[in-house]
Amino acid sequence: MNDSRANQELFDLSGRVAIVTGTSRGLGQNLARALARAGADMVLTSRNRDSLSAFEAEIAALGRRAISLELDVRSHESIERMAAAAEDAFGHLDILVNNAGCNIRKPAVDVTWEDWNQILDTNLRGSFFVAQAVARRMISRRYGRIINIGSVTSVAGYAGLAPYGASRGGIRQLTMSLADDWGQHGITVNCLAPGWFRTEQNKILYEDKEWVEYLCDRIPLKRPGEPHDLDAAVVFLAAESSRYVTGQTLLVDGGISTGAMRALPKTH
Repeated sequence: MNDSRANQELFDLSGRVAIVTGTSRGLGQNLARALARAGADMVLTSRNRDSLSAFEAEIAALGRRAISLELDVRSHESIERMAAAAEDAFGHLDILVNNAGCNIRKPAVDVTWEDWNQILDTNLRGSFFVAQAVARRMISRRYGRIINIGSVTSVAGYAGLAPYGASRGGIRQLTMSLADDWGQHGITVNCLAPGWFRTEQNKILYEDKEWVEYLCDRIPLKRPGEPHDLDAAVVFLAAESSRYVTGQTLLVDGGISTGAMRALPKTH
């Protein structure tokens, strides 16, 4: 085998089945698209299954098998139904991208009990129980790639994001624990942590030109993330290329987690 073919196989997902939760829009669709282009057959999920029909057709047009399943990550019964249906459809599950999440942006003094529960139940508890349901089906085959979606808030604090940051920090810790728990079964568990990307959840922020300029000033690469900036990272963590990488948080954030600040004024 020549070196070029060997390198390609490190990132080839042909024959693999990947579940991506929360694929009705945004980054979830981009992550699923990247995996499909690398060869994976896809399980797409949303609370509203009908919202996935156009995207399922797009994945099928790439030559991949794809099914759409209803999933509410705040319901244990819904999680179990999804995992069972996915296994029934394809016979095996190889990759999970725990992407489904939510946010409620408020000053900490205004966060309600219900706000906290909604964010933590979706982002943290939901991710754990989806991973558990899928891992149970991976263990018997002694193979699996679990990718939990975190955030730059997994490692840094931001005003107005207290419950969200707590949930994403929890994802980072959860990733390390599950990596230790399931490594013996041939399953890797890693956290993919995007920085500042424009999504449906935060698009209102990007309408403020002054805020965007301030943000870009703090990012060493001087721009927010673009959807395709995550493609290579998610394929790497899903493929054979990352077989000895587990329990890690991969930040794709343009360098903002370095703590970069606005440039100091020149002195004479």
